[in-house]
Amino acid sequence: MDENRFAECCESREVHEDLLKIVAETMPEEEKLLDLSELFKVFGDSSRIRILFVLFEAEVCVCDLAEALRMTQSAVSHQLGILKRSKLVKSRREGKSVFYSLADDHVRTIISQGMEHISEL
Repeated sequence: MDENRFAECCESREVHEDLLKIVAETMPEEEKLLDLSELFKVFGDSSRIRILFVLFEAEVCVCDLAEALRMTQSAVSHQLGILKRSKLVKSRREGKSVFYSLADDHVRTIISQGMEHISEL
């Protein structure tokens, strides 16, 4: 059996009530945990990550995003819809163009922290 498949376990069963009390007091509600899980699923697509990296640099229209990422406008638009519903990007219309930007600095922080984490591995 591959020993790396499972985390190591305690050799004896000992419950630490003081720690469990802290966990019970600080654990977010299940609904919040589900929302957080859904947010992280959005980051699970490399096309969406690539779009976010472009938006780190500038507010960009769909046409420019499609060109920069060598994707169709339809594919970019689909991914932007997911990012917008997750409140990670925002848009504004200027004439016939729609420009997208990061919704706030939290998005940059999440991606930057992720990059920092994988760079340590």
